[in-house]
This record gives sequence, C-alpha cells and structure tokens, in this order.
Amino acid sequence: MAASIKAPPSSSSRIFPTLPRPQPLSPFKPARFTASPSPTRQLRSTISCTLVRDSAVRMDAPAQSRRPDSFGRFGSFGGKYVPETLMHALSQLESAFHALAGDDDFQKELDGILKDYVGRESPLYFAERLTEHYKRPNGEGPHIYLKREDLNHTGAHKINNAVAQALLAKRLGKNRIIAETGAGQHGVATATVCARFGLQCIIYMGAQDMERQALNVFRMRLLGAEVRPVHSGTATLKDATSEAIRDWVTNVETTHYILGSVAGPHPYPVMVREFHAVIGKETRRQAFEKWGGKPEVLVACVGGGSNAMGLFHEFVDDKEVRLIGVEAAGFGLDSGKHAATLTKGEVGVLHGAMSYLLQDEDGQIVEPHSISAGLDYPGVGPEHSFLKDIGRAEYYSCTDEEAMEAFKRLSRLEGIIPALETSHALAFLEKLCPTLPDGAKVVLNCSGRGDKDVQTAIKYLQV
Repeated sequence: MAASIKAPPSSSSRIFPTLPRPQPLSPFKPARFTASPSPTRQLRSTISCTLVRDSAVRMDAPAQSRRPDSFGRFGSFGGKYVPETLMHALSQLESAFHALAGDDDFQKELDGILKDYVGRESPLYFAERLTEHYKRPNGEGPHIYLKREDLNHTGAHKINNAVAQALLAKRLGKNRIIAETGAGQHGVATATVCARFGLQCIIYMGAQDMERQALNVFRMRLLGAEVRPVHSGTATLKDATSEAIRDWVTNVETTHYILGSVAGPHPYPVMVREFHAVIGKETRRQAFEKWGGKPEVLVACVGGGSNAMGLFHEFVDDKEVRLIGVEAAGFGLDSGKHAATLTKGEVGVLHGAMSYLLQDEDGQIVEPHSISAGLDYPGVGPEHSFLKDIGRAEYYSCTDEEAMEAFKRLSRLEGIIPALETSHALAFLEKLCPTLPDGAKVVLNCSGRGDKDVQTAIKYLQV
C-alpha cells in the first residue's frame, strides 16, 4: 500500500531535526564553549590509531537518527582511526556539535545567513526541454527536476557546510581555519566564510588540481586565503586531504579543520551530512508543493559524497524513493583509470574512517582518475558504503566522455552550464530514463555550476 502523503512543515529547515540530545559527562553551556588545551601537547615517538566510544553521545532516537551509532560507525563503516593527538579535538568537536543542536541562538544565526547570504532556499526547477529530450516515441517519459544548488553563493552546495562549520569554529574559539579542496568549490566556500567572519584561512590543494582549476585558485586568493600547493603523491584531492590532516595534528589547539565531505573520522560524516541535509528537506517540501508527493528517484554525483548525502538523507526511510549515486568511471571501469570507489573498491581505512577504497592487493591506495577534480578521490563517505551494502542506495558510474556530452547537453537544452561533477549524474539519465514509467518524478541534484570547468571543457569539446 502506498504511504499516505502529508504536507511537510512550512517552517525554516532546521539543521538538527532528528539528532538526539547527548548526555554530557559534565554541565555544558555552548555560549561559554572555548578551546581547551589538548592533553597531548607533544607528539609522541609512536602514534597509535584508536577507535574510541564516546560515552557522551547516546543514539537512542528513531532509525534514521541511529546512523551513526555511538562508535561513529555506519554498520561496519566509519569510526575514528586517528592519532591520539586528534582525539581530544574530535571529542570536543562532537560535544559542541551536539550541544548546538538545541541552541536556538546558533540556529537563528545560521538560518539567517543561509537565507540572506547564501540565498536559500534553492529552486526545484522543472527541466522542460531536458524532459522532452528523454521522451520515448510514444510521448511517454519521466519528468526531470533539478535541485539548483548551483545558484547558491559561490556556485555550489559546499557553502552550506562551510558556513555552519565556521560558526561552530567561532564557538570553539578557533580562529585559524584549514581545508582541503579538489575542484576548488569547497576551497572557495571556505575562503568565502572566512572572509565573512574574519578568520585566517589556509587551503590545501593538489598541484594538478590547481592547474586545472586555476579560476578557483584565483578566487580563493582574492578572498584572502592562502592556497598551499601539494606536490606529493598524485597531487590531487587525496594528497591535499592528507596534508590538511598533518597540519591539523600540528596545530590542533588553535585550528579548526573544515572538512568538505561526508568522509573522515567521526563526527565529520554525520556533521557534514546534517549541515547539507537542508537540500533534502527543501526538496521534500518543494515536491509536495509542485506535484503533491515525493520524488520517485533521486540522483546525485558521488565523490566523497556530500551533495548526494545532503539530498538522500531526508528520504532514506522512504523506501519507495530510489536513491542513485553516480561515480566517475574515467576512461572506463576496466581501464584502471577511474574513481568508481563503490563500484570497484574494497574495504579499507583512509583519512580516519573505514570505507570502500581504491587499493591494490597490498592495501596501497591506487591512483584514481576523473576529468572532474571533485570526483577524483580514491575513497567515499562511510555512510554511502553502508547504504550500498544494505541495498538502500544504488551506485553506478559514467565515463569522462559521457560526462562531457551531458555537460554540453544541459547547456544547450536548458541554458545551464553544470559542473563536471554534476555532469556525471546528468550523464546517467541516458541509461536511467528509458527504464522509468511515464510521469515518474526524478530529482537530480545540480550540485555546482560549470564556470570553473570551462577551460577543461575547451580541450575536449568541439563547439
């Protein structure tokens, strides 16, 4: 039997609607929350990696809220695989995050910035000509809607998380901000909020990504950020993330790391998810207003997975809604040059969490490839790994060539130039739409705009 449809609430989208209130070990007042000295002031000669259960957090809410559990795990994925030096900072961050769930002043400030500075809510746009393109000869086909995160300030979904984490860092009394970036969108978002709040900003970016995303490098520097090139490894997102973590270990007492995806050690996967969950909440409300029901299918690109999780999370318990993530197949899944972690990866540990990874027989990370810098990552957020294993979400992949064709297609049919990351999700419509019934409602997360990718596109497209 189909579930009955109820109108979603019309109030502003609260960031923490489902999180249970933690039971602190001692009285806690977020207004007085300040950075305290780390108990480990000096690096030891050996650094162990520990999975710690934080008794201050108790997950006893409905099913959707129990992801992750109190170990920071989504099933067998996630956790905290970090040096002891970072354990205090992560526990402090987790306590502050949960405490702010009930802080009305924080929520009011965040809602105001999302509305007046970021420009939320973002439209749910009916792509009329794209829908017409996918109609079958008999005139039937799905209806395609785009969730326009590309219209946010800075041109992508990344600003949602950056704003919230910057406010959280201020509550922690940490004025030095670091971040990693691949495509540059998270770096630009972080540099933007640091300029807005007067925070010192350092962005780590792979040297290869800096070359193909030169426009975003200039934007970050214009906003006052220091962009540090990373030449080690493959000089891409993985290496930038590793370098940012090294910085954090060294400067943990004064620095907050605004991690840009639903990856990394607990509490980052759940925290970034909740800060992006506004995408799905708005989509539910807008869908009800437009056609009186839920979408049948949600589609989003997946690298680390933040834009996808922001859209999916609201609908995970709606079993009739299909969740489809699209990874980067690069030159093809059999070429060895791809970034299809969930399609071809194996379970391992990277950047503080257990998840699917691209690795060889010895457990060494395999160099990923994608024409899109934001998908060029050998790991994925642990919750995506969990949703894959329990069969709740489906994950597919599209090649560089398919993404470039979709990039051109949306530009010419709708007058919207999408990011190359988003173009992978758009490319999958070629395979998806012929299988859907007439009138099925598809919502695709248009996670970013493609200005940053024009120089890359020039090399591949004959226009």
